[in-house]
Amino acid sequence: MPKLMYSLSLAALLALPFGAHAQDDAAATDGAETESAPQVVEPSGTDGLSMGAPVEDENAPGRSYTAGEFGDWQQRCIRTEDGSDPCQLYQLLRDSDGNAVAEMSVFPLPPGREAQAGATIITPLETLLTRALTLQIDSGQAKRYPFEFCAAAGCFSRIGLTGAEVESFKRGAQGILTIAPAAAPDQTIELTVSLSGFTAGYEAVAEANTN
Repeated sequence: MPKLMYSLSLAALLALPFGAHAQDDAAATDGAETESAPQVVEPSGTDGLSMGAPVEDENAPGRSYTAGEFGDWQQRCIRTEDGSDPCQLYQLLRDSDGNAVAEMSVFPLPPGREAQAGATIITPLETLLTRALTLQIDSGQAKRYPFEFCAAAGCFSRIGLTGAEVESFKRGAQGILTIAPAAAPDQTIELTVSLSGFTAGYEAVAEANTN
């Protein structure tokens, strides 16, 4: 917490013009009273010291945790009161200089839908939204996906993956996620999506979400 700063507020002395003798006496009296009684901001009872705050329970409902690691992926889950913690497969994407740029989370969907899995991709707020993003697995066909909204955490794109695309994730070596910066719309940023550990991680997430 920022330290509390205390300051003294000194009363200003009013310079009264010299006039009648009675006015001189009144000015002297007012000045003496002002000098002898400066206004002081009293410190609080804690003297500016932090009294601390309760640490949140790591096992409280709504808290996220890492249930396992699979290659370059993490199984991240959210604690619930009944223990049926929903999970997803997560990877932090970095640029060629090692800077964290984007996040990707993949999760299985209930059967019977066109999309077998869903994915949430979060990019920086400085992303050029009109260029959307593209995702390509190995030498396969690249696909373009729009952004849905931006929040404090970044700009979000929620995409659907068919069964064939999920299989390409399992068999592939890497994906390429391409975005464009708003400050330089004629340029692109390519981020590598490692697929090391994806198969085992995806199956672990699917099993956890079924139980």
